Amino acid sequence: MRLMIVGSTGLVGRHALEIALAHPAIAQVIAPTRRPAADHPKLLAPVVDFDALPADAPWWTVDAVVCALGTTIRTAGSQEAFRRVDHDYPLAVARLAQAHGASTFVLNSAMGADAGSRIFYSRVKGEVERDLTALGFASLTLLRPGLIGGDREEFRAGERVATAALRVLHPLLPRRWRINPAARIAQCMVDAAVQARPGVHVVASDALT
Repeated sequence: MRLMIVGSTGLVGRHALEIALAHPAIAQVIAPTRRPAADHPKLLAPVVDFDALPADAPWWTVDAVVCALGTTIRTAGSQEAFRRVDHDYPLAVARLAQAHGASTFVLNSAMGADAGSRIFYSRVKGEVERDLTALGFASLTLLRPGLIGGDREEFRAGERVATAALRVLHPLLPRRWRINPAARIAQCMVDAAVQARPGVHVVASDALT
């Protein structure tokens, strides 16, 4: 199969790319990125501008898409910029891939995603889930991790403090509040893309510990 991974330079996306490149069922990985990627015989990594994606590029022809795009409001600089990365970009990728024949989409969303939430972050996550569902993919999987564990390239002070606290409390916490390792999330995403189970599936944080 041909698998597209967007967000392949982020914490979860890096793991997903590594897993996909080693997967025997995946013949080619297409990973559109903002900057050049390392060479690999199974990897096609076109350099793109996510604000102006090339609608007619032949590499859109894939079987499935794994989407690990995501940022924070602090990193993005504004709520508008955050929404563009976490909502508009995934929707644009989904529509273009679907138009070229993709039938499976897997999204790394977030615990608490709810289009009706008063919390901006949760509302945007819920809205992208809602809008992806409306596209009618034959197989759609929405992962909702809590705090993601792993080494990020960018520094997130609040996340590091929360991670340290949750590690200490780990044995006492309900599964849904435990740290979700990035590698575990990535493995579930790639598995969902390969298996392509019909319908809409939500994977909660307690299944990602």
